[in-house]
Amino acid sequence: MSLPSSIDETVALLARGNYVADRSLATVIFLALKMGRPLLLEGEAGVGKTEIAKVLADALGRRLIRLQCYEGLDTGAAVYEWNYQAQMIEIRLAEAEGVEDRAALGKDIFSERFLIRRPILQALAPAVEGPPVLLIDELDRTDEPFEAYLLEVLSDFQVSVPEIGTIKAEHPPIVIVTSNRTREIHDALKRRCLYHWVDYPDAERELAILKLKAPRAPENLSREIVAFVQKLRGLDLYKNPGIAETIDWAEALTALDAVSLDRQVVNDTLGALLKYQDDIARVAGSEAARILEEIRLAARAAD
Repeated sequence: MSLPSSIDETVALLARGNYVADRSLATVIFLALKMGRPLLLEGEAGVGKTEIAKVLADALGRRLIRLQCYEGLDTGAAVYEWNYQAQMIEIRLAEAEGVEDRAALGKDIFSERFLIRRPILQALAPAVEGPPVLLIDELDRTDEPFEAYLLEVLSDFQVSVPEIGTIKAEHPPIVIVTSNRTREIHDALKRRCLYHWVDYPDAERELAILKLKAPRAPENLSREIVAFVQKLRGLDLYKNPGIAETIDWAEALTALDAVSLDRQVVNDTLGALLKYQDDIARVAGSEAARILEEIRLAARAAD
């Protein structure tokens, strides 16, 4: 499928993948696709950053190549490495056959057929369906040296392999970089990307998302869930619930055949919404009752 030619088409493209995007997000995605620039998405965990790459790959009919970042990630796991076992077998066979041209042997064993392509190098290879979507997920979890290594990849879409030379993408991949901002990403990398902060959705958009992702939840229950979660995000919690947790909570409540929120069901299911015991302890009981009362008063006032 061809790339969208306007912001409205980008909104529609995301909607086909059940992703409810505001116009500012759709605009920066459109520009990243149009300009062929990497897109850096920052925001709290669970707000839908990773999902954007998945939806784009599915909607465009492109392959999704995901590089999950972690502390200690190196080029061997992220870019390429040599198939040392196959190389050793080739050397033993050459010795058994009496091959004496070591220069030729060295050139042979450090050729493409012994190269193991990891996610970044895979993303630079040509594809019949079009350039893939390369998701570099949670870049903030890696060390700064690896982040510095990415500068060549994100600026020129190429990788330098000393034994072979430079491998450059014929057509650059669509690159989505995500960060939960547990540390600051270096300015040099940010300059190579378009940038967008993915915030928590407002109540209207969160309700629209919930209708798509948890369609079995009753209408009234969905509205109460969204109102409750929006109130929670106004508290000073250690970790506010993201949209992923909202969806999980809605599915959990639906599995319990709940049709509305009450103090008991909220207390019993907070573990689907909050992931830290201190947060659960703060909300359970009187705080949950207070929020529920505010929701009911607001609903009566709206009627």
